[in-house]
Formats: sequence, structure tokens, C-alpha cells
Amino acid sequence: NNSFIVANQWTFIENSNKRPDILLFINGLPLVLVELKSPSREETNASEAYLQIRNYMQEIPSMFIYNCICVISDQLTSKAGTITSGEDRFMKWKTKDGSYEDTQYAQFDTFFEGMFERERFLDIIKNFICFSNEGLKKVKILAGYHQYFAVRKAIESTQHATVTDGKGGVFWHTQGSGKSLSMVFYAHLLQEALDSPTIVVITDRNDLDNQLYGQFAKCKDFLRQEPVHATCRKLGENASSNEIGLKDWLNGRQANGIIFTTMQKFEESDEPLSERRNIIVMADEAHRSQYGLSETVDAKTGKIKVGTARIIRNSLPNATYIGFTGTPISMKDRSTREVFGDYIDIYDMTQAVEDGATRPVYYESRVIKLKLDEETLKLIDSEYDIMANNADPEVIQKSKKELGQMEAVLGNDKTIASLVDDILDHYENNREHLLTGKAMIVAYSRTCLLYTSD
Repeated sequence: NNSFIVANQWTFIENSNKRPDILLFINGLPLVLVELKSPSREETNASEAYLQIRNYMQEIPSMFIYNCICVISDQLTSKAGTITSGEDRFMKWKTKDGSYEDTQYAQFDTFFEGMFERERFLDIIKNFICFSNEGLKKVKILAGYHQYFAVRKAIESTQHATVTDGKGGVFWHTQGSGKSLSMVFYAHLLQEALDSPTIVVITDRNDLDNQLYGQFAKCKDFLRQEPVHATCRKLGENASSNEIGLKDWLNGRQANGIIFTTMQKFEESDEPLSERRNIIVMADEAHRSQYGLSETVDAKTGKIKVGTARIIRNSLPNATYIGFTGTPISMKDRSTREVFGDYIDIYDMTQAVEDGATRPVYYESRVIKLKLDEETLKLIDSEYDIMANNADPEVIQKSKKELGQMEAVLGNDKTIASLVDDILDHYENNREHLLTGKAMIVAYSRTCLLYTSD
């Protein structure tokens, strides 16, 4: 029953007379403003279109009360943003169906047909535009094409998982792709798709827990509920009023709610936290520590070892689980997919660099002579000789891996000094001609990193 109208050169009179190139009206409301520049004129481009829209905001501000999306295009380049987006945050829409094939050569029609197909456009307005409270100001955020299609796939996968095996899948979007916001859009859509489930967000580090909680808290109006932070697994008798126990919080509700917790809180007890089915567990950095669905017996001690994934599932036995990761997972890695299910969507580094979502990383292979401690090396060699006569190849290989990471070797002063000298020499001598970006140093341990920074 909606009225869809496209108007060309609509005159709007306020502080002055302005005629935006194209306005999209739904039920008489100007929800989209499109500013076009001719590709045949060298002096204008999409950047000029952006500046024109900023001018409109000053001259006809009432037009933007209703605005959801602003579009700039010179036919060769078409991008979409919001009224708070800087030009660098205007993004292309590169697919009509969610496929990442041939997105490098996305055409003018792909952008408009991909974003403004009627049902999809209404879906974007309702579920994929949100305000984030950034201190004194609000930022209006429009989802990118990869976020839209991936979240839609994730919702479908989760709906299927709730009535089958509880494995919602793996959502693999690389760093810089807006994964945290994708999780916000996903949590928002779940409320309607699954009739107000309870959402438990699990991380494996306190800093990540705080960071992700902060993003959800900024978007609480969009989520229509205030996320909470679990401070412990279960409240004790002397708990203060500002503490939140994960078990107590879950027991106190039958629907709704978003709670953030670290994995450690699941290891503090064997009793289930909740046996409800309408719980969705969102595990961030799922590749890193969510392993071990089955129990194993330690060959040496005979004790039963329980994997982290099994501990969490024992705590929430009837929940549905979805894993989010920004780090490439080996294609041979069965563990993450065994725990969460198959890939929902893969937005890798190559795609992110192509879209300008993240900066390219260049690798240059270098070989330098490390000044290793000779006595330590001799000790390692002699140990291998002894082991070769008493151990099978698998044990020897495992030992090599462990010994190769010894602080005695990698943390040796001479070793680090030679590495640091090479890094400085290489960077300083090539900075003017070859290296135009920043350099990043990754160290084996904090001790090594501190030594390097000195």
C-alpha cells in the first residue's frame, strides 16, 4: 500500500531555492536525495556532489528531517551515506544478490538496483540504519552492502538452527569491515525474527568485552533495550547492588535482554545457567578459544578433559550458537565449524581492501642471521639426539614445536638486538622511496615487545 515516487528537479524553498537532482518519495516523504554529476565534465565528480549535498543541508534543512540516505554519483562512481557521514564514509553498493563475485567492476545500475529494490529499500530503512550515541553527538549509520546481506543470511541460518542442531554458523568478516555494527544489526533483527529471544554475547578478553558492550550501549535506542554487563556467574550473599550475576539475570526473565560476559564465567561451576531454548549465544572471536565439543581422556593422568565449547554448552544446553570472527580461519579448520556450523558469509581481507574498508598490507620476505645463544642450540640438538632413539616421530615433532618457542631462544638479547637493527635499517633506508605507510612490529611476547620499543 506504499506510494513510491521518483521526482526529478523538485524545487524546495526555504533559506533559498534549491532543486536536488533526484528525490525518492515514499508516501510523500523525501527519504532519499540523489545528487548527480556529469561524467563528461572534467571539473566535476562525485566529490562535488557531496559538497552540493552539504550546501543543501544549510539552505534547505527541513528537507533532511525525513532523509534516510544521501547518494552521490558521477555515473562512474556511485556511493551512499547519511546526513552525518563524512565523504570517506560514503560507500558503494556492489551487488544485487549478496554475491561478492565481480564486485570490482560493479556498475551504475548495480548500485541503484541493489539498494533501491522496493522491499530491500524498506528493509534497509527499518533494520539497517541506526543512530550511535557518540558523546554529545549522534552518528547516523547506514549498513554497507556486505553487512546487509551477511546479517540477512545470519538471521535465516539462526532461524533454521533453533529448530535443528543449534549451530547458527560462522560469520567471518575481516577487521575493518564493521563486524561490531553487523552484530548490532543482527541483534536488532533477531527480536522480530525469533519473537524476542534473550541474547548472550561471549568474548574471551575483558578489553574486547568492554569494547563490544560499548558499541551495543551506544545503539541502545535502536536495539530498544539496554544491554547489561555480567560481573560474575552467580551473585553471592554479600553482592553489592551494582553487580549482575549471569545465572540470576537469566533466571529472572523468559524473553528479551542482551547480556555481555566473558568465557571465564562459564568455568566457575558445572550447573546449567539456563535451560531455555529462546537464547541466542553470540561468540565473538570464535576462532580463538571456542574449541572442544567432546570430552577427552588425558593419556598421562587419566583425567577427563572438557573443552571450552562443551563447558559453555553444558551451561546453556538448549541455546543456539553463532560464531563471529574477523581472523582468517584455515580452510582445513574443522573445529570452529564443528562447534558453530558452516560459514554464513565470508568477507575477507581481499574484499575489504577492494572496498576501501581496510588498508592493504604488504609482505616482504627477509632473511637475517640471528645471533642465537650457541650453548642453548647445542643443548636442544643433544636433547633431540636422545629423543630420536626413544620416541616416535609424532612426539619429536611436538617437542620441536614447543622448544622452538622457548623464551631462551626467541627472547635472547642478541637475537632481539639483531632483529631490531635490521628493522630500523630497512625502514629508515626505504622510507623516502618505497615505504609510504606505517610500520607495525609484532613480537613473540610482551618482554620482546618492551625490549623492541626501547
